[in-house]
Amino acid sequence: MFFKDIVGQSEVKERLVTSARKGLIPHAQLFCGPEGVGKFPLALAYAQYLNCENPTDNDSCGKCAACVKYAHLTHPDLHFVFPIVKKAAKKKEVCDDYIADWREFVKQHNYYFNLTQWLDHIDAENSQGLIYAKESEEILRKLSLRIYEAKYKIMIIWLPEKMHESCANKLLKIIEEPTDNTIFLLVSDTPDNIITTIQSRCQRINVHGVAESDIVQALESEYNILPDDATTVAHLSKGSYLKAVETISLNEEHKFFFNLFVQMMRASYARNIKEIKTIGNELAAIGRENQKSFLIYSQRMVREYFVSNLHQPEITYLAQDEANFGIRFAPFINERNIVGFMDELALAERHIEQNVNAKMVFFDLCLKITMLIKQ
Repeated sequence: MFFKDIVGQSEVKERLVTSARKGLIPHAQLFCGPEGVGKFPLALAYAQYLNCENPTDNDSCGKCAACVKYAHLTHPDLHFVFPIVKKAAKKKEVCDDYIADWREFVKQHNYYFNLTQWLDHIDAENSQGLIYAKESEEILRKLSLRIYEAKYKIMIIWLPEKMHESCANKLLKIIEEPTDNTIFLLVSDTPDNIITTIQSRCQRINVHGVAESDIVQALESEYNILPDDATTVAHLSKGSYLKAVETISLNEEHKFFFNLFVQMMRASYARNIKEIKTIGNELAAIGRENQKSFLIYSQRMVREYFVSNLHQPEITYLAQDEANFGIRFAPFINERNIVGFMDELALAERHIEQNVNAKMVFFDLCLKITMLIKQ
């Protein structure tokens, strides 16, 4: 992974390169920011730059043995930790059991991806991705090995907020007493969910949204779309290059969530109990990570429809199909019910996170919406 291939983020790139060239390299760093802004590719490009045999002033050479192995994600001194689902029948219990899937997935998605996509890739079904307690033994084992051929042994931990508490506590001890030339790069979407003691021992690298102009340039270059279309997509993405790519791909998840949202609102407005049960059953079958993603999407939609009532398109982020539905629906989201809508959707998300029965959660949510939508 090269810095030059990462969309935008020039300030973060410069900071990382400068730290490497000066030899001021913290042994534990936390890359944090919104989903899809380039945290993982930045961490990977930084790791490659640190171990490149002939680095330039601003990037890896791409030709040395280390760079070639990094390109295939197979360097023996590069280790990955990421959320998985346990599959006892297939003897898949730690990250290394999924490493072939992981390498394929990362390259297939061009280094920009999210948890839902990863869990779909490994057929997680109704399971939530976690970094299990047993992974701590693997981390200790890998760090006990000598460095094979690189200057640094580097461990990239993607989504450490998904780490089991016992694993997190063992990781904390390792970070507090690191072995020589060992670097931890943690990549988090929600750093506040990481135990505070780990947060306090990492140097924080804040990665903000990608500038719209950088997204426009990348879309025109990589996907050959018209400037006006690229500008519209960049605005809708709100700084997430991943979201921009998904938008131009007409991704099926977006269409699926939008259609479900429309059905849920119409059934709730009509107080159609039979349809509400049908929607609840459909949502119960899509798996918990997808259920949470749908509820997050629904919160965004309600918020955007409320803002759209201000008739200021520059602060509204709706795709065309969403905007068309909003012509009639947006007036039903107003100052009398917006807080109630957001609270109920957030509560449903928490209940799904806590493994409450999904059919009950969505049926109850729709009943609450039937009351809110008439206010």
